[in-house]
Amino acid sequence: MLATVDRSTTLVDLPTVRRRRARAAAAPSPAAAPASPGTTADVLRIIADPRTPTYVTVFASGRRRYSYWRPIDPATGTGGCYAALPTAECDELQASGRITLGEPVVDPNRTTYRVRTAARVPQAPARPAVAPERRRVA
Repeated sequence: MLATVDRSTTLVDLPTVRRRRARAAAAPSPAAAPASPGTTADVLRIIADPRTPTYVTVFASGRRRYSYWRPIDPATGTGGCYAALPTAECDELQASGRITLGEPVVDPNRTTYRVRTAARVPQAPARPAVAPERRRVA
């Protein structure tokens, strides 16, 4: 515990430094796991949510990184930062036409695109809806 002495009788506790685990000791990354329908649905749900702006950054080396803004969760106090999405699943969604890229913002080292869900054309109903007949009361 670190402490500083402001006065002869008052000690102030300072936060301690958190040590990061070594990469070898860390759990395997979720990106290495095969894509499952549940995680693809979660990624599409995040991209479709208008409260979470989603972007893809294409670096000069060709590496792509999908990320979104995670709003602050009032219950836990976490969030307020960018979070990454699984690149392989986002690339699959783009290849299948479920998500589209917006206008590019070009920097010398990277190009950033806004990611949105593809606009779906509403299908016409199989049978036109018939309104019930109104009878006039005389």
